[in-house]
Amino acid sequence: MHHFQYKGDELYAEDVAIKEIVAKVGSPVYIYSQATLARHFKAMDEAFASVPHTICYSVKANSNLAVLKNFINLGGGVDIVSGGELYRALAAGVDPKKVVYSGVGKRDDEIEYAIESGILLFNIESEQELDRINEVAGRLGKKAGIAIRVNPDVDPETHPYITTGLKKAKFGINIERALEQYARAQKMANIEILGIDCHIGSQLTKVSPFVDAIKKLKRLVEGLRGMGINLKYLDLGGGLGIQYNDEEPPLPSAYGASILEETKELGLHLLFEPGRNLVGNAGILVGKCLFTKKGEEKNFVIVDAGMNDLARPALYGSFHGVKPVMKDQDGVLVADVVGPICESGDFLVKDREIPNFKQGDLIAFMSAGAYGFTMSSNYNSRPRVAEVMVSGDKFEVIRERETMADLVKGEKLPSFL
Repeated sequence: MHHFQYKGDELYAEDVAIKEIVAKVGSPVYIYSQATLARHFKAMDEAFASVPHTICYSVKANSNLAVLKNFINLGGGVDIVSGGELYRALAAGVDPKKVVYSGVGKRDDEIEYAIESGILLFNIESEQELDRINEVAGRLGKKAGIAIRVNPDVDPETHPYITTGLKKAKFGINIERALEQYARAQKMANIEILGIDCHIGSQLTKVSPFVDAIKKLKRLVEGLRGMGINLKYLDLGGGLGIQYNDEEPPLPSAYGASILEETKELGLHLLFEPGRNLVGNAGILVGKCLFTKKGEEKNFVIVDAGMNDLARPALYGSFHGVKPVMKDQDGVLVADVVGPICESGDFLVKDREIPNFKQGDLIAFMSAGAYGFTMSSNYNSRPRVAEVMVSGDKFEVIRERETMADLVKGEKLPSFL
């Protein structure tokens, strides 16, 4: 459930007409519903209310400061994968002790920044990373909290590009070798073993892969306790899917019930890293129809938003629902919705029955709150779009649209030209 609904024939974000936002801010534009963000966070948080837990929002899904602040105000932490994401989270006011740092490629300066900031823990993704964090922490005269990201070799049954828990994935340490790495960490002077971490993929629509992973982790936890390593945290990552089209992902309450049943004997503080589940359906991208074109074999609706604004369809063939901002079209047609980028892969919709859009129509691309703006680029020297947040009958710009001057910021001509 989200707060983008029609009132009569006009699409609204909460109590604000979309066309009113576009009239003031222009298009393309990302629009987020504050009420939807809050409801999704609370649903996940309440699913685990009976046990110690922290919801560490996955910043990569949508890193706008206003989005982060929403979740921080509700008691959330963050899951980060770069020094830049840590900077954003701290700027938004996160408690450093609610920050977990994932990702396979942490640089020395990022590790140092995180240790000096006092984050809760690093999720270790390789043997060499463990050595490096121990070395950097020693240089700083501090101890670094860690969890090892265990790769349980569980098939999450999702898109191969967002599958992360199989043996062939670049993420984590294979479960068979995890005990050995914990034994190494146990001997390191500047490492504090705090937990165990697992993240098997994104956009999962079944609970069973999560449960399968936990069963494997439980055996590992028992082995660690036998070695005298008593963990405090179990980080189960994120990955719970959302409805883009006809998917039927479990509700947070059902997901929570299964996880609680499977982990009840462990007595560990649970950490979760939801991203898409919190923000995906809380945002839309609105573009304008520039032209329509009838080809020999296809119909095209050409809009002012392209693959540089919303990369998911081009990258994954992903589905985003399409709605007219004003329902005044004459029938439907089968068409591709394409952008202005000079790439044949620049499409937002392919071979789908859509309203018979005409020049000037505003078009909403639904479920665009996750991996939308955060994956956007300046390809074709296109300024990145504005972001807006709606709360009730009010809206504010939470990121200004880039200008032409922004496109060359930081560039300079060398002296020899």
